[in-house]
Amino acid sequence: MRPSNPVRRALAHAQWIFLLLAVTLAGCVSVRHPPRPPSPLPTPPTPSEIAKIPDAVPRAEPRSARGNPPFYDVNGKRYFVMSDATGYVERGIASWYGPGFHSGLTSSGERYNMYAMTAAHKTLPLPTYVRVTNLQNGKSVVVRVNDRGPFKDGRIIDLSYTAAAKLDMLKDGTAFVEVRALTPQDSPSAPSAPSSIYVQAGAFSSEHNATTLLQRLRSHGIENSFVRRDNVDGRTLYRVRIGPLPSVGEFDRLLAKLRSLGLEDARLASD
Repeated sequence: MRPSNPVRRALAHAQWIFLLLAVTLAGCVSVRHPPRPPSPLPTPPTPSEIAKIPDAVPRAEPRSARGNPPFYDVNGKRYFVMSDATGYVERGIASWYGPGFHSGLTSSGERYNMYAMTAAHKTLPLPTYVRVTNLQNGKSVVVRVNDRGPFKDGRIIDLSYTAAAKLDMLKDGTAFVEVRALTPQDSPSAPSAPSSIYVQAGAFSSEHNATTLLQRLRSHGIENSFVRRDNVDGRTLYRVRIGPLPSVGEFDRLLAKLRSLGLEDARLASD
């Protein structure tokens, strides 16, 4: 006997709700949070003890059962988790997280240990091993990414207390870094050389448009701006850049100023 129309409608509605729930769950990820209640912190290691803590050693591991959805949403923004970290290299701003999160659950379900060599990243598979080089002083560490974050604009990786200490970035809280994915088969690579921080305010195929923007920046007191001419895929590109900048703090202040001028595409220069 076939279900009546009201029953069929109810069944169809239930199926629709189930599908919607499945799609929603596919985009969920557990984002780290401070432990409740806060757990007592172990005694912080001394600088000499931190220096003796070894880097993470890349090894083959299965993808974590948690923290690896196809995508997830945080603060109204969608992030797509990479299927493979091979060849990943990115330059940007690193931050670190510590006491408020110690012993809390990471996105992978592991307990966060601020004294271990770990990190958080928005889209790399969990776990992934990466070399992080502080491009301001040349110091380098290898960490295991087992968490999601940081979710502040302009930040590409969140390091543990120990990793940040070894990169000499605890005082400033941030650093200009290069992040490079590693596999167990990779031969040890030399850290990248120190590099300066620049902001790209715009890129144009027209030199006139680049010069117009340059004049606008200088009219607002941004004197260390210039136009760089590059050849990209057989065509000339005029990049309007600002720098070098003395610190990440100055980068943040300049980026905020550029966006207040309507330059929403202003970003860290990656080359």
